[in-house]
Amino acid sequence: MSTLVNLIGNTPLIELHGFLKSDKVRLFAKLEMCNLTASVKARAAAHILRSAEEAGRITRGSVILDASSGNTGIAYAAIAAAKGYTLKLCLPKNVNHERKALLEAYGVECIYTSPLEGTDGAIRKAKALAAANPDWFYCDQYSNEANWRAHFDTTGPEIWQQTNQTITHFVASLGTSGTFVGTSRYLKSVSNNQIQCFSVQPNSPFHGLEGMKHMASAMVPAIYDPTIADKALQAPTEESFALVRLVARTQGLLIGPSCAAALYAAIQVGSELDTGVIVVIFPDSGERYLSEPHIWEADSEEDSVELLVSKQHPLDRAI
Repeated sequence: MSTLVNLIGNTPLIELHGFLKSDKVRLFAKLEMCNLTASVKARAAAHILRSAEEAGRITRGSVILDASSGNTGIAYAAIAAAKGYTLKLCLPKNVNHERKALLEAYGVECIYTSPLEGTDGAIRKAKALAAANPDWFYCDQYSNEANWRAHFDTTGPEIWQQTNQTITHFVASLGTSGTFVGTSRYLKSVSNNQIQCFSVQPNSPFHGLEGMKHMASAMVPAIYDPTIADKALQAPTEESFALVRLVARTQGLLIGPSCAAALYAAIQVGSELDTGVIVVIFPDSGERYLSEPHIWEADSEEDSVELLVSKQHPLDRAI
């Protein structure tokens, strides 16, 4: 009989068409919206809580606390409800309608912080609450080694197997950085460092790519290791929004902005290759952003691969 956490992992890998000119370069997307709670964050949340259980730090009835931009919090909420934990979550007040509605449905106690401070403000509040309540378990996803370990143990091996060990390039967006760090460490370990790994972050401190961090201007997660990336790429907000729309209308997939930002970078990577197999992580579903009209409303002529590619710059370091 399956348990709730058995619904996490083993997500599909599908090929995307029409984004690259060379038919010798193949582009695949790892669909993390197929996880429990529809995001990649379910992997980290499950690993963090399981590690705490195994260490005897939490049992049924425990209070767990963390900061989140939404997706990790929703994953905690589902697991906490199933296991009898009480979840307290710090998050920016301007998180969108879908996230608030989901957290309310799970009965989470939400502690909202200044929208001007983003997730950094939520992290500061969570740390203060943890210090004042030592009997609570502070998950601390931005510093918890179980975060990246989740992807070393699951996401990386899945990609390696699903590509029949043919992957040559890996691309993922940065938030906590757990997905990129853990998956890249695994892929490099099994390929003798032959697989090139590209991190993606917003191209500006002021951006609309929810859940992503501009590392130069934000609180850098303790688990982030910038030396892992072969190149650190950047993605612009408006072009990423255009890709959200384009992917929906040409691939039949509703993806979120952080997915599109990673795809933007993957197109850059692919445009400079003669041959290769690129895998890009799609962290969540566009259904979580349907209340945000600025993502979905645009003139149709703006949404084309040719136009997006023409706006791109040669590969370079983001910072």
